[in-house]
Amino acid sequence: MEMMVIFEKGGPVMYPLLFCSIVALTVVIERAIFWAREGIRRNQPLVDEVLALCQEGRWDEVRQKVQGSKDYVIKVLVAGIVHREFSMAKAMEAAASDEIQRMHRFMKILDTMITVAPLLGIFGTVLGIIHSFELLGASGIRHPEAVTAGIAQALITTATGLGIAILSVFPYNYFNSKVDSAALIIEKYATSLEIVYEKLISENASNRGTGS
Repeated sequence: MEMMVIFEKGGPVMYPLLFCSIVALTVVIERAIFWAREGIRRNQPLVDEVLALCQEGRWDEVRQKVQGSKDYVIKVLVAGIVHREFSMAKAMEAAASDEIQRMHRFMKILDTMITVAPLLGIFGTVLGIIHSFELLGASGIRHPEAVTAGIAQALITTATGLGIAILSVFPYNYFNSKVDSAALIIEKYATSLEIVYEKLISENASNRGTGS
């Protein structure tokens, strides 16, 4: 009940601020679920096994092993393996770009809410102060309490806007750090696969040379 009273005192700008808070909360919940799901899908032993099989050139076994896997590292490696005879590096780069884009989904929206909420709060405060000075001009100094009360109410929007931004910036930075970490992991194993494949090609060429 008290929250409703504060909301009403904040004036009309509280409605777009409420919208910002709902959008920010929705994105935070969605991204939290997304990363929890990605953590469950990660299969490090399978990644290591795939690299070991690639080192021996057992491509058919790799295809069977990775079937149904939703690990983002496996997806990138599979893209490289499928296109190994054409351009393994470019195929993995394209697949990695798709995965990173998927991880960045909705982050621009959250960034926008972090930026817009404090600005809306300041806008609401400015409108409230203008209204307070109008009251001061109308009633003079006979009722200063009306003016000060108006300014206090106007500051509610600034506090609300800052609160939304502060509570949103922590998950925003956390999710960005998760994306950066995932990008490094993808790069690490994509590079490992390239090295393994180049070594395999070199060994096969050496064996053919010896056989001839």
